[in-house]
Amino acid sequence: MASNLRIQRLNHTYMEEISIILMEEVKDEDLKNVIITGVDVTKDLSYAKVYFTLYDKEKRKEIQESLNHAASFIRGKLSERIEIRHTPELRFVYDESEEYGRKIENIIKELKEK
Repeated sequence: MASNLRIQRLNHTYMEEISIILMEEVKDEDLKNVIITGVDVTKDLSYAKVYFTLYDKEKRKEIQESLNHAASFIRGKLSERIEIRHTPELRFVYDESEEYGRKIENIIKELKEK
């Protein structure tokens, strides 16, 4: 249980710090508009999925490639900011939950109208 609480705290801390790193330290202007929606660190703390979304959905693939390309730079900055023995490898994944939620909402609205 304590381990689970630790992972939850790490997820939240990584989410905040990655957002700050993207806004302040990354040179690519497109990456400054990325919104980090969540982080999932594995139990052994070796990998982390970083979920993100964008205002401009058309650049999704391009931004995801850029983020994964910058992952080692971001990981290095995280290791400087957070005291932990091993900083996990980062993998950026587009968060589709917002679009899925909108789709479900539209289906419910259509059912109510019928």
